[in-house]
Amino acid sequence: MKYIGYLVLIALFSCKQPASADLEITQQVDDPHSYANPAEVVARHLDLDITVDFNSKQIAGKASWTIQQLTNAGKIIFDTWKLKVEKVTLGPEEKPAVFKLGKADDIFGQPLEVSLDTGTRVVNIYYSTSPEAGALQWLQPQQTGGKKHPYLFTQSQPILARSWVPSQDGPAVRFTYNAKVQVPAELLAVMSAENPQEKNDSGIYFFRQPKPVPSYLLALAVGDIGFKAIDHRTGVYAEPGMLDKAAWEFADMGRMVSAAEALYGPYQWERYDLLVLPPSFPYGGMENPMLTFATPTVIAGDRSLVSLVAHELAHSWSGNLVTNATWEDIWLNEGFTTYFEKRIIEAVYGKPEFNMQVVLSRQDLAEAIAELGDTSMDTRLKLDLEGRDPDLGLGTIAYEKGFAFLQVIESVVGRPAFDQFLKGYFSRNAFKSMTTEGFLAELKDAFKNTDGFEEKTRLREWVYGTGIPANITPAVSAEFNAIDTIISKWQQDKNTAGLNRKLSSTNQRLYFIRKLPAGITADDMAILDKEFHFSQSGNAEIQAAWYTWAIRKNYQPARPYIAQFLQLVGRRKFLRPLYGEMVKTEAGKEWAKEIYAKARGNYHPVAYNTVDEILGLK
Repeated sequence: MKYIGYLVLIALFSCKQPASADLEITQQVDDPHSYANPAEVVARHLDLDITVDFNSKQIAGKASWTIQQLTNAGKIIFDTWKLKVEKVTLGPEEKPAVFKLGKADDIFGQPLEVSLDTGTRVVNIYYSTSPEAGALQWLQPQQTGGKKHPYLFTQSQPILARSWVPSQDGPAVRFTYNAKVQVPAELLAVMSAENPQEKNDSGIYFFRQPKPVPSYLLALAVGDIGFKAIDHRTGVYAEPGMLDKAAWEFADMGRMVSAAEALYGPYQWERYDLLVLPPSFPYGGMENPMLTFATPTVIAGDRSLVSLVAHELAHSWSGNLVTNATWEDIWLNEGFTTYFEKRIIEAVYGKPEFNMQVVLSRQDLAEAIAELGDTSMDTRLKLDLEGRDPDLGLGTIAYEKGFAFLQVIESVVGRPAFDQFLKGYFSRNAFKSMTTEGFLAELKDAFKNTDGFEEKTRLREWVYGTGIPANITPAVSAEFNAIDTIISKWQQDKNTAGLNRKLSSTNQRLYFIRKLPAGITADDMAILDKEFHFSQSGNAEIQAAWYTWAIRKNYQPARPYIAQFLQLVGRRKFLRPLYGEMVKTEAGKEWAKEIYAKARGNYHPVAYNTVDEILGLK
């Protein structure tokens, strides 16, 4: 079933008057994942007044939407998912409204249709969430670092916002918001907005997001959280026991913001802070405006995994500022951000680091193509997700194929010209949504005088074709070439003496593990483990790569560490390949189910739904 929405481009306007800006409907698009009718009536501003109840695992309160009626439709449609709607009223006078909930769908939820009077500007929805809300993870004290207090965090992307706030839940609809959030007095609440930096005595917190954002960037976290500044506009939130470690790990945040601004223009979100969540967070990071949510798996103690911060920061331009119009255009968010991330890394840490990360990216892309098949329609940049969960689009293809495509464009037009184009692109389209077709039109217009531009870049093949075009930019790293030589020598003599010193960085070790020969034995792994202690590594990227080999080769000494890792870490990037490797044998599948029985309660719904599918439990 396909639900029709429209691309709504919001003109730049003063953040002090969020509800008064004019809207411009520039083109019609199909949003296959929303019931909403923003081409007729559009939500412009949200005033949210909610209470967080850990005992019932519910959020309850009122969502007051300031709306703009663009036609005489006489109704507005919101997206919901298992929300209990108690009543709906119109205007500040709270006139009772006629409303109805439509048929429920497991993925898309239910449309909430509210009848409007002529001139209605405010719709008030009184509601409560379900304990099954897909965006919410409620953690018991024992699931946190401090073990004393419960914790709640949200994950709204791609279409889970509708499970905790009734909204026009499509990425082309942008709105400003204010919020009042009541939480237990011993806890702190933070949102994707202007945030407090310390707890108060009342447990009541007020938030303001003056810049228009789509619903997937609505975010809330509640827990025993502290704050530590990095510089005048960056800082870290975390549980008290993690705070100093996090601040040290992310000490370069300010440098990264400055490097990003030097590339593509001013940072437009005031502060850039980061919240380190408990280990069950299903992603590496989530680019919530003004407050990135991040997994603790990037805290390796040596600042080796901070490229994640560069990635989420880059989303402040590609994604948060210029947003994919539908989830079928997700590569516009993720491919651009991966390109931008690498440029930040190069600016802050140098060309050799950049080269190594590009090689690792190419490996990830090759693995994804091999898994899907190079003729799979899901290897295209412009996706067809009609009737499908848009979460399927949040995979390696959008990130790494999108990045590789932008590198090709850079190689054809030159970096200075491409940088100038991107800087203008972010400026021209700030706080707007973009389709793939819209981007290509801008690109072709910008380089119309470049001889043979479309043929040299193979634009259509990259965007609408499957697999990887032959003109992909080569990825070369002198550091990794040296490791190839080391691996060849090791295959001949099995001598590991001194390798621990030669391969000291995370990138070097990760590349080494990925390049191990297919014929490696469990005995070989024991020798390498004695030299590197991979099984006991505190670096999640190293662990996941090594544990994949350990499962494949039935390397028994790693088993307790694998079980511990899977029970602690809820990041889907790691869960998917490890469980996927385990189910390739019957014995492995049984072992996976044993671990999962203990681990599932620690996973966010985004993660356990994926693992349920891998294990054949749904």
